[in-house]
Formats: sequence, C-alpha cells, structure tokens
Amino acid sequence: MKTENEDKISGLPENAFHELKEGEEYNPIMSPNKQYKEVTPWSVMWGLLMAVLFSAAAAYLGLKVGQVFEAAIPIAIIAVGLSSATKRKNALGENVIIQSIGASSGVIVAGAIFTLPALYILQAKYPDISVDFFQVFLSSLLGGILGILFLIPFRKYFVSDMHGKYPFPEATATTQVLVSGEKGGDQAKPLIIAGLIGGLYDFVIATFGTWGETFTSRVIPYGETLANKVKMLFSVNVGAAVLGLGYIVGLRYAAIICAGSALVWFVLVPLLPLLGDTTLQMLNPAPYLPGGGLIDGIASASPEVIFSSMARHIGIGGIAMAGIIGIIRSWPIIKSAVGLASKEFKGGNKDASKIDKRTQLDLPMKIISIGVIVALLATFIFFYLGVMHNLFYAVIAILVVAIIAFLFTTVAANAIAIVGTNPVSGMTLMTLILASVIMVAVGLKGTSGMVAALIMGGVVCTALSMAGGFITDLKIGYWLGTTPAKQQSWKFLGTLVSAATVGGVMIILNDTYGFTGEGALVAPQANAMAAVIDPLMSGTGAPWILYGIGALIALLLTFFRVPALAFALGMFIPLQLNVPLLVGGAVNWYVGSRSKDKALNSARLDKGTLLASGFIAGGALMGVVSATLRFGGVDLVDKEWLDSAGSQWLALLMYAVIIFYLGYSSMKAKKDGLK
Repeated sequence: MKTENEDKISGLPENAFHELKEGEEYNPIMSPNKQYKEVTPWSVMWGLLMAVLFSAAAAYLGLKVGQVFEAAIPIAIIAVGLSSATKRKNALGENVIIQSIGASSGVIVAGAIFTLPALYILQAKYPDISVDFFQVFLSSLLGGILGILFLIPFRKYFVSDMHGKYPFPEATATTQVLVSGEKGGDQAKPLIIAGLIGGLYDFVIATFGTWGETFTSRVIPYGETLANKVKMLFSVNVGAAVLGLGYIVGLRYAAIICAGSALVWFVLVPLLPLLGDTTLQMLNPAPYLPGGGLIDGIASASPEVIFSSMARHIGIGGIAMAGIIGIIRSWPIIKSAVGLASKEFKGGNKDASKIDKRTQLDLPMKIISIGVIVALLATFIFFYLGVMHNLFYAVIAILVVAIIAFLFTTVAANAIAIVGTNPVSGMTLMTLILASVIMVAVGLKGTSGMVAALIMGGVVCTALSMAGGFITDLKIGYWLGTTPAKQQSWKFLGTLVSAATVGGVMIILNDTYGFTGEGALVAPQANAMAAVIDPLMSGTGAPWILYGIGALIALLLTFFRVPALAFALGMFIPLQLNVPLLVGGAVNWYVGSRSKDKALNSARLDKGTLLASGFIAGGALMGVVSATLRFGGVDLVDKEWLDSAGSQWLALLMYAVIIFYLGYSSMKAKKDGLK
C-alpha cells in the first residue's frame, strides 16, 4: 500500500494539462476510490496559522505598495517543508487543506484593503465619519462567505468541464510544489534564506531608516528643476518585497503596467499644466476646493499632486471600462455555469457514477442555496443596523450587492483561470460607481452615502477576490484528487480568521502610519475608491471627462489586444511602485533566457520564484513587525538623514546589491535541483 501510494505521487498524469478526448477520464494522483488524510488537527492548525501570518503580511504590503501577493505558493512550500521535516507520511491531502485554509489570507486582504481604508481617507476630510473594527471585520467576513457560496455552483464548469482549456498558472505552480515531495522539502531552504535576507533588508529600512525607501530623480543634477518647472519626475521604491513581486509578475505584464505609468508621469503630468487652471477646474473641480491639492494653482503643484488630483482619474476610467469588457466577454460562461448549477440543483445530472466519486463531491446544492439566503440576510441586517439605519436603503443595498457579486464571480474566476490575476480592483471601481449612482438616486448621499457605498464595495470586492482565489484551490484539489466538499467546508474557517486578522492589522497600521498626510500608507486602490466616491456623494461632480478618456484608452488597448487592465493599473498606481515591477520582471527574463537548455532555464526561473516569494513574505512580515514597534512608540529613524540625498544614493547602492543577489542566486540553479 505504501509503495503504491508513493508511486502515485511521483507526478501528475499525462492528461493533467490537456483537453480530454471523447470518453477519456482524468484520474487524479489520489484515487477517487480511496480515502486519504485531509482534514486533521495538523492540517487545520497549520492552515489557520498560515492564514493569520499571511493575512498580516499581505495587509501590510498591500497598503504599503498596493500589491497583494498570492499566498498559495509560499504556503504550499511551507506545508511540504513541514511534512518533510517531521517525516509525515502521505501528507498530500493534508497539505492541500493547509494551503486552502491559509490562502484565505491573500484573497480576504485584497478585498478589504482595496476599499475599506477609503473610510479612513475620507474621515480625514469629513470628521463625522466613524470607522470601527466590526465594519472592517463583518464586511470582509460576509463578502468572503458570499464569494465561496457563489463560486461553488461554478466549480464543475471551470475545474472539470473546462479541463485542459484553461492554463490556471498559479494553480499549476502550487500543484507542482505540492506534488514535488522531497524536492518540495528542498525548496523550503532557498525560500527561508531569501525570506531572512528580504525581511532584514526591509526591516532595516522601515525601523532604522539606514537608507531611504525611495530613490527619486530630485537628487541628480537638475532633477529638482525638472520636477518643479517641467513637472517630470522619476522615482523607484527600493524595497525587497516589491522587487520580488516584480519577478513573479514577469516582464510582459510589468512592462505593460510601466507603460501605463510612463504615459501618465512622463506625458500627461507634464502636459496638464499647459491646459491652465480654468480648463482643469472644469475637468475636475474637487482639487480646487478648500483642502484640495490644487487650491494654489497647478503651476505651484508638485508632480505627485498633479498625478493624484488629475492624471490618476484617467486610470480609474480605464479600470472601470476593463471591468465592463470582462463581464461582456464572460457572459457565455455565466449562462453555461448557471445552467450546470441549476441542473445539479434539480437533480437532473444523469451521470450518477461521476457525482458519487469522492473527488466530485461538492457541498449539496440545497445547503449552498440556504447558505446564500442566510449570508444575504446577515449582510442585510449588517447594512440595516450597522451602516444605513434605514430599511429602504438597506433593501436597495443588498439587491445591488447580490446582483453585482454574482455576475462578477465568473469574471473573477475566468481571469484567474486564464492569467492567474484577479482584476478585482477594476470590478470594485465599477461597483462603487454603480452603487453611488443608485444610492444617490434613492436619496442617500453625503457622508452617510460614502460610508454605505464603501461598505457595499467592501463586501463585493471581498466576494470577488474570494471567488477568484478559491477557484485556484479547487483546481489544485481536482488535479491532486482531494474532496471538494472538505475544501469548501473548511474555507469558511480560514475566511473567519483572515477577516479578524485583517481588521486588527488595518487599525494598527492606521494608528501607526495613517492613510493621509506625510509618510502615510500609499493604499493606491483605496485612494482611488475615495477619489471616485467623494464627488459622487458630495454633489461636487465626478470628473467624468477624465474617466471617459481612460475608458477610451481601455477600448483602444482592447482593440489592439493589449491587456487594458494592466495598463490602466499602471496609470493610477504611483510610479515608484511600478518601476520595481519592471526591474523584477527584467531579472525574471534574464535568468530564464541565458541558456539554450530549456530545462536549465526552467530550473533557474523556479529558483528565482522561490527567492522572490521569500523576499515578499519576509519583507512583508518584517514590515508588520516594524509597524508594531512604531505603534508601541519605538521610533529609531533619523529623519534628518532619511531626508538627505545621501540616504537616497545609499538606497540605490543597496538596491543594486539585492538585485544582484536575486539574479546571481537564481542563475546558480542546476537542472537536477535548486541548489
């Protein structure tokens, strides 16, 4: 029995990544006719611990730079490393559960931090807005639960019926790690070393300020003049975690994101002042109101202020249009999957043998239906008692949330299945615009409307993020042969723990750094949400022309088959956070193209992925530690040195060192192993 099982986990079947022929079946590694260890105290304990740790790390990194790393691969590597270190036998099923519970972290974080920090951002402008832990916690929890429940009816369509038609890049990588067994144990070593190096590097920056976090062109000759007179500025974040993100994103998408950034920072920002204040005030009146960034006129504004006040809104329009295009493209998928789900619910599927297989068992459709009703009812009560305090508004809100979340669920799952990237921020921007227009139309506006729309957006955003992330978990389970119903049941617990962690971390980070003013957390998506919702709810008027320009750019990009969402994201995420993506992507391209031996290039890329994952996890976790120290009153930063040109030049030098380490260590990989 032992030998048979070991043979089965030696690798995935040949037809794992190919479309099945007529009558052909996919037989996963773990036989559907046998029972395996899956849900055990070991797997649940480690899964929950991973959920807490990676929720804290992802929340810090996401608020700091606007990018949430996918936790699935690092958690899978840690799970395999733990089972190898403790000589745990036949742990594949347990490792899938650890990964599935733990991966709740990244998806809940993405849903929460893209919207809910906007409450703090608007609170600085409107002090009567109040934010508490339960708003963050409940919107994340309820959104996550809805995301799980809405996705389950679509599992068979995406995972089984479309087998071999979707690449599932992240699920593929995670599955290979889980299958690798002993090799996976070896993989934990470079991940841990890189985690220590990246963590120490970012900890020194955040805690001691030994060198600056950002290098800007202001410190080079004539750089200050270019910034002040021509409004042209170059900047790059030198953190290890963001460099790791760039490596994993890869050169193609990083280049598209940076192309969006280049258009905004090197073309639009320098050109906008030429239009004059009168024209710009017509395009977007909000920055010219008291407290706005352009109250003294655009001539005296910095490039950063011009970007945030004007140019970024073009990116917002592009993201919104990319979301609409996604729904239109996904409409056939929605119809097919709904048909499959309703057939299941009515008991119309005649292939009983297939349904009875352990590897095809979902939670019963009646339980899903009851769960959806209960979750929507709980969300309605939360809206009524905790947010709007008005029955009519709460009814409208729950209808908007239910319809949009359900429609966009397939868009999120489809995006993950094809490119491994969930365009949740674009879909949430669309939700916020729709929610704001609808709520204003029924009479809810002002600060009450802002809070209501953002909480609605938070629920939808978390639901969509969860739907996209969970389809990855279910595809991993399908390839390996775990029981879907067990993954689905225990995902709820991971969601609960992750939502509580994110709520606590967000409050600590707000009290430590804040979301507005000098040294504030960037939170680019939440800032974009606040920028969208404020004029819609306050009656100032939204910058529709700027949104329209962005939408037109997205349409043109789509026509020319350029990923519009990636380009638009580059247009509204600050330049200093996009340049490291290009640097990391360039390292990825370099290490994967130096040899004529494809197997060697692949080994180097795999090692680089482990090192980059270590940078991300280590840098982000140390960022949380540093924030906790500052929250406790420990401030060891010499602000005078940190503001000097010397700290920026030292930052550039240290950045070169860590780039060299990532490239050199990746190149040392051998075909027969990662060492």
